[in-house]
Amino acid sequence: MKKNYYQQMVFLGILLLTLLGFQKYANKSDEPFPKITFISESLPAESFSEFDPNDLDENQWQKLGFSEKQTATILKYKKIVGGKFLSKEQFKKCYAVSEEKYSQLSSFILLPETNLEAKSRNSGFKSYEKKSLHITRKFNPDQLSQNDWENMGFSEKQAVAILKYKSFLGGSFVSKEKFKECFIINEENYAKLEPYLILPEKTPANFNAYAGKSNSFKSKTLQTYFDPNTLDVQGWIALGFSEKQANVIVNYRDRNLKGSFKTLEDIKNCFVISAEKFEELKPFIRLNASTMAKNSEEKKPELKQEKTDFSKTDMNSITFKQLLEFGLDEKSAGSMIGFRKKLGGFMTKEQILETYNIDKELVQKLLSIAPLDNSKVERHTLVDAPEEWLKNHPYFKYSADKIIYYRISNPDDKKIWKLLKTKPEYEARMRLYIK
Repeated sequence: MKKNYYQQMVFLGILLLTLLGFQKYANKSDEPFPKITFISESLPAESFSEFDPNDLDENQWQKLGFSEKQTATILKYKKIVGGKFLSKEQFKKCYAVSEEKYSQLSSFILLPETNLEAKSRNSGFKSYEKKSLHITRKFNPDQLSQNDWENMGFSEKQAVAILKYKSFLGGSFVSKEKFKECFIINEENYAKLEPYLILPEKTPANFNAYAGKSNSFKSKTLQTYFDPNTLDVQGWIALGFSEKQANVIVNYRDRNLKGSFKTLEDIKNCFVISAEKFEELKPFIRLNASTMAKNSEEKKPELKQEKTDFSKTDMNSITFKQLLEFGLDEKSAGSMIGFRKKLGGFMTKEQILETYNIDKELVQKLLSIAPLDNSKVERHTLVDAPEEWLKNHPYFKYSADKIIYYRISNPDDKKIWKLLKTKPEYEARMRLYIK
């Protein structure tokens, strides 16, 4: 009997283990299926133009940054939904189009937002029709402005993108071959434009495909003289400068030099124009006396001001006008002055580079010249810091209530720091303003 009893116990144990194992296996079915993500090259917004996803072929989808597999999936999905995307909403549901990719493309898609809106338009999409191109004569696309491209039939976004593509190539489309590679110019439009283009058929063998990413623009591409007093930002970009550098040059000319370069030395003194770049441009520069006079007349009369010596200008007392004089735009200068005011003054130069909306490259150059005196910046201990100061200071305001509460029963800075338990990087910033 004793033997039978043990056999029954063993059998019950095995049965119990089997049931538990089955239950664990059954529960696995509730686990979510791993999320599928697609990795594709993230292209800059300027690479895109308005498009109808129903018109794109396999090659054009890949130009938008989709892989071959993703492209095949999109084209297959289009067939499944009836051979045509009716709305952005429908296109978004294609699982090969990630949330990130859709948000990048959404504003350029020539489709109604929803299926309901598409039906209400009776599938006409009249408000989304593409403009036809109007070309009357042969032209050099290098010489066209944004307005010229728009008058030809391109949208504002397309015109801007075409000009940015030209800047990427170094200020010139170089050849019909390169012009055709611009995503904005589809096969149909290129066929219309090609007979009118005044450009070489083929790209030179020594052409540098990354010319637009470099600040150096080969002097041999400069074939005509130019007046630096008539160039706008786009004109300086066409000479090989970055957009930021071009803005600095225009600000330097219009604000610091009262509207015009008077001598070659004036151009050379602009610090974003390197000595090498100046020598490259020098043979093609033509200063026009009439242009200088006109620009001076257009400027409002201002009080004469001594040129600032930035090597002696404290970053905690530098003014808005002085920042503009150095070359910063109004947004950068205003952000820096505003952040300094909130802090009560900068303690380190690194803080200045943390300011939002500034041209960091330009500010870094300023910091390499200008000193920083923090001796007059207001500082306190955690125990005696005024409540208003704590609540308004950018580094303390999120911990202000805790500090005020803790110091009532713990009037000791060391104890308060322990109780705050802030992240090391936050504590390091706060300690800059602690005695």
